[in-house]
Amino acid sequence: MNTTWKTLLTATTMLSATLSMSSFAEELPGKGITVQPVQSTVAEETFQTLIVNKALEKLGYTVSPTKEVDYNVGYTSIAEGDATFLAVHWFPLHADKYTKSGGDDKFFRSGEYISGAAQGYLIDKKTADQYNITNIGQLKDPKIAKLFDANGDGKADLTGCNPGWGCEGVIEHQLTAFELEDTVTHNQGNYAAIIADTIARYKKGDSILYYTWTPYWVSGVLVPGKDVVWLEVPFSSLPGERDDVDTTLPNGKNYGFQMNSMKIVANKKFTEENPAAAKLFEVMKLNINDVSAQNMMMSQGKNKPSDIEAHVNGWIKANQAKFDGWIAEAKKAAK
Repeated sequence: MNTTWKTLLTATTMLSATLSMSSFAEELPGKGITVQPVQSTVAEETFQTLIVNKALEKLGYTVSPTKEVDYNVGYTSIAEGDATFLAVHWFPLHADKYTKSGGDDKFFRSGEYISGAAQGYLIDKKTADQYNITNIGQLKDPKIAKLFDANGDGKADLTGCNPGWGCEGVIEHQLTAFELEDTVTHNQGNYAAIIADTIARYKKGDSILYYTWTPYWVSGVLVPGKDVVWLEVPFSSLPGERDDVDTTLPNGKNYGFQMNSMKIVANKKFTEENPAAAKLFEVMKLNINDVSAQNMMMSQGKNKPSDIEAHVNGWIKANQAKFDGWIAEAKKAAK
């Protein structure tokens, strides 16, 4: 009798476990669905993208390897359904790209993945203090501009923005609006290489002028307020649909760019059919300082795919409760 009871109890426990596992499998709303992430060629955006990928996998989705594409191609691919999402939609910097690719009719965009992203022009503090330079408009003066001449042509060399990123359009527009075309050269190409050369010149004691953004590792090497200073602009001036936007900050400073956030933008049809993924995209929030810290590790040589994977896994482990909370909210939305 005792043996029979034990056998029955064991069988019941196994059945219960099987049912429990079956129930768990049914709770994964992404089961059998494949998603295609895309990101820009900026390697420092891999961290943010991989965290979203890991969260989608926890919901049961099969996540294809992330494709690196130009931003414009990324938006078009998502609008057409050839890709699923972009984790780093700069808002409002990419407003024109978003609108031209179909806007709200084609895309899902809700929540803020990363908030408080700044961008603008900076110069070394030594030169700023010596010549009392606080505004990029002062570079209309050829004598001031020549201080930042790196190649001997008499014009200031501005370390600028890669074609296709969005920031290059703002810089070109502002150089015209602020009448700086005759005194400032916008150097474009591989930003990582150009900024590395800029930092090397700074370390030699040269005056430097450059554009950058946060989160990014540059401001951890050239620290604003200590090594460099942000330059204000003469007045607000942005291209495209933002031509009437005032870029003045609450503190009265005007650095020429709006504060940006990074949003997850996804194919609208996909999110309509996958409310769990839509909710996930909406509720995920990443601290901008965490991104900057990871980007700094990449700048120090820990930039291989295996390194970034380790950074992502480490971040999730350190923020497990937050990560699990996203998954729980997403699962609720699927019911």
